[in-house]
Amino acid sequence: VQYDPLNPVGRNPDLVLQARVPGYRVNDWQQAAYTDRLIYDAWDKQACLVLASDWSRRASIRELYRPYHDREVLQAEADVARTILAEIDARGPLSSHDFEDRKRYSDDTWYGQTRANRVLRALWACGEIVTHYRKNGRHYYDRPARIIPEQYYDMPPLLDKEAYTRWIITQRYRAVGLLRPNAEACIWSACGDGAARKLALVQLVEDGTLTPVRVGEKGTLYYMLSSALSLLDAELPEPHVIFMGPLDNMLWDRKAIQHLFDFDYIWEVYKPVAQRRWGYYVLPVFYGDRFIARLDSRLEKGTWNILHWWWEPDIMPDAEMLAALRDATARFLQYLQADRVSVDENVDSVARTTILNGIRLEA
Repeated sequence: VQYDPLNPVGRNPDLVLQARVPGYRVNDWQQAAYTDRLIYDAWDKQACLVLASDWSRRASIRELYRPYHDREVLQAEADVARTILAEIDARGPLSSHDFEDRKRYSDDTWYGQTRANRVLRALWACGEIVTHYRKNGRHYYDRPARIIPEQYYDMPPLLDKEAYTRWIITQRYRAVGLLRPNAEACIWSACGDGAARKLALVQLVEDGTLTPVRVGEKGTLYYMLSSALSLLDAELPEPHVIFMGPLDNMLWDRKAIQHLFDFDYIWEVYKPVAQRRWGYYVLPVFYGDRFIARLDSRLEKGTWNILHWWWEPDIMPDAEMLAALRDATARFLQYLQADRVSVDENVDSVARTTILNGIRLEA
């Protein structure tokens, strides 16, 4: 599950989980990560939450990025790195604010702008330290041996390149469900080069892990987990409305989403306001087997402020769809743990009435 720090209506892990786990509330994932130790923060396709049980399998990812972080940060700041590790070893979980070295850099990068922050992030990416917990979004780091459960930490690392590539590609399909072999490059981060991925796909089909499928009039090639094939013939559940996060696993391959659902989605959060077509943090709205709308909203001081709602051009909402939207609104209010809702007067009147009815249903 991809992590992103922006928090308009919960962070991306919250949005991903509320779309799938009944009764989920904002920040529930932190219990699984920082108390139960079922998951932990790691670098995958981007910063992600991953299973603690996969620690040994991810050794190749840590080694893959180590030369870059050594070259860019750790070799240049070797003394700082040694000091930080010694302090963590002696004192336990620490953040960048616990170190007096506050030298700042002018460039704004993923590492952060202080020397301590940059060294900590480089050590984290290499697996020398792991996030012990977060406080107001800030990482507090400790050694992995004190965080990753012993039965997983002590497992031998998966260093065979072909075996690792088969494993990580299987995880991508497990995360998304249906993927094109030529999906967006960021999806295949840490999955080897094109030749390694091609070989892995052949091997995964041969051993029955993946099945190739052709979709649409042109027979576009996708692959899926063979274990999920039975779902193609399963009876569809009763349709319900889902508000999806912008970095939801299902949306990772935007071109595939356009091909499969005729839904053109672009996350505009980093675009200048004048260049946005929709809004700052727009959530796709899914119903049954299609995308029906887009929602832009914020949680501010206990109030869920709904700023914009756009129906997709071919959508004519009927009674069943509106009833599902009403129920989804009530669930989302519970997920946010909001006290009240405010719907902008410019919001489509049908959506506005339905959302407010959902809030009254919750009350």
